[in-house]
Amino acid sequence: MIDRPRFVIVALVLATAALLVSSMLGCARGRKSENPPIHLNPDMDHQPKYKAQAPSAFFPDSASMRQPVAGTVARGFLREDDVFFKGKDSRGNLVKTAPLPMTLQALKRGQERYDIYCSPCHSRVGDGRGIMVTRGYVPPPTFHSDRLRDIEDGHLYDVITNGIRNMPGYANQVPPDDRWKIVLYLRALQRSQNAGIEDIPVEIRETVK
Repeated sequence: MIDRPRFVIVALVLATAALLVSSMLGCARGRKSENPPIHLNPDMDHQPKYKAQAPSAFFPDSASMRQPVAGTVARGFLREDDVFFKGKDSRGNLVKTAPLPMTLQALKRGQERYDIYCSPCHSRVGDGRGIMVTRGYVPPPTFHSDRLRDIEDGHLYDVITNGIRNMPGYANQVPPDDRWKIVLYLRALQRSQNAGIEDIPVEIRETVK
């Protein structure tokens, strides 16, 4: 038969000892250790990799940043359509008209991009008297001359892409689709500044003085 008082005493002694051991272990957690911490779920935190511009002992030229394999093209950069991406036909001639339809949505987008990238020099109305000209920049030609009204859309696209004379190219800032929309808006801007009575809808012509 179990001696109940003695059993209770033994249980209390064991519980006290367990508390002392746990307390001692808790105090030891703040001590420095040369052993690495246990990392149960690494999640690829530690993996061999090269950082930008780091040298490589694997490649003969010691460059870790590799060039694309010769003859390959990154996805989305094939750009076989010369008319859309270069503004030229298969013979290298500048296209007369833009390959995008002139819609209200396209014109609004073109106006937004024009106001951001073009108006500082060309002005909001395209007369070449933008704010940069008042700061000493060489004045660009007005868009409302006969020469630029009759010039090919492909030429305007090419200038936006590659620049001309004092104007830098905007290929890195403006994607091809937006360049064409700027061209469309520019055509609408030219017409707005050289409109005649025949360009005004019949129902409102009488209100124009």
